[in-house]
Amino acid sequence: MSDLYLNAALSGALTGLVYGLMALGLSVIFGVVRVVNFAHGEMMTAAMYGAILLSQAFKLDPLVAMAPVAIGMFILGYWLQRGLINSFVTRPEHTQFMLLVAVAIILVNGQLIAFGPNARNVQVDYALDSYQFGSVILDKVRIYAAIAALAVSAALFAFFRFSLTGKAIRACADNFLGAQVVGLDVKRLYALTFGIGAACVGTAGCLLVMLVDVTPAQGPAYTLLAFIIVIVGGMGSLTGALLAGLIVGISEAMAGALFVPSAKSMFTFALLVLVLLFRPQGLLGRTP
Repeated sequence: MSDLYLNAALSGALTGLVYGLMALGLSVIFGVVRVVNFAHGEMMTAAMYGAILLSQAFKLDPLVAMAPVAIGMFILGYWLQRGLINSFVTRPEHTQFMLLVAVAIILVNGQLIAFGPNARNVQVDYALDSYQFGSVILDKVRIYAAIAALAVSAALFAFFRFSLTGKAIRACADNFLGAQVVGLDVKRLYALTFGIGAACVGTAGCLLVMLVDVTPAQGPAYTLLAFIIVIVGGMGSLTGALLAGLIVGISEAMAGALFVPSAKSMFTFALLVLVLLFRPQGLLGRTP
């Protein structure tokens, strides 16, 4: 019985790394632009459908499709910020909320028109293969997805820490007025940031489509899940988002093993409540 729980926890941790990458995109956007992307989950389902189309048209493995999908999502995010959202950055929060909810509704209905309401997925050749480590058996799909999520997350951390553009974006996040004073093109950097966040969620979508089916109606659920992960990890904390994604993945898997799969949402929200009660700033968030 203990082997069952160990397998469930490890599988959940692998899935949680993909969740963490999804939440990284939301955390990046909020941490820099200070706009909450209420269309985050809908952008994720759009990326999942993109991976499905590339698989059907060109037989591309989702691990390979990550590159073109991420580029497409980056362009979409950049255009959204530069052409639409940027004029709302200084407006009241409720107007930002309405704008992005409208974008989310457009995306959901566009996907319904294009793909219909039926669930779709991508079947890879190694879908039923697994690795065995003693009594632990892990799906190849989850291992590959987790490795890819870690690699992309590491590249994102390195970009913000070492590149000049990444340092400029961090400067905008730390001091908006100071960044303008020293001559940084804040509007362009905001657009780049939104594009990077969209590329993160696009990459996560390509990985997640190997693990679960996708329907247009799942977009709001993924948006909510990303919010929970970001709040648990700490608003604006990239490391916190990755850690919280790992914890949420494990909690969902353990809920399925201990009770029933439908109980996973109960565990996720219970985790959120506990964090809000005892550490409102999140696990790795800064104390206001």
